[in-house]
Amino acid sequence: MVIGLGADHRGYLMKKKLIERITAEGHEVKDFGTDSEESVDYPDFAEAVAREVSKGKVDYGILICKNGIGMSIAANKVKGAYAALVFDMEMAEDARIHNNANILTFSAERTTLDEASKMFDIWINSKFEGGRHERRFRKIKAIENG
Repeated sequence: MVIGLGADHRGYLMKKKLIERITAEGHEVKDFGTDSEESVDYPDFAEAVAREVSKGKVDYGILICKNGIGMSIAANKVKGAYAALVFDMEMAEDARIHNNANILTFSAERTTLDEASKMFDIWINSKFEGGRHERRFRKIKAIENG
């Protein structure tokens, strides 16, 4: 499975460490930057990851910034990108099984590396349930398509 990761300067260190953990689990990683703690604009990285996920060039995405909000907003502007900002294990699981999120967003300020790793593992190993959630997901796609 190919996972695209992107972070701004506030999420850089977590991204770097998550890449090590995710590759150790056997996943391929595509790093969309940033490559330092020097100030950058988070929408650039959110868009890059979201576009690759929506085109199917990477299977899933992870985004990290100070609080995760901006990354989620920016990524969700890309058609076919469904980014979920999560803060605990239940949210990570629900993001997949209820909402079919293809991008997970973390707050570097409010989430530890261990928590992010556990949330990723839960999310990536969960499956979309469909059923009543499929009906709701189709409605989200209808909104997206105008």
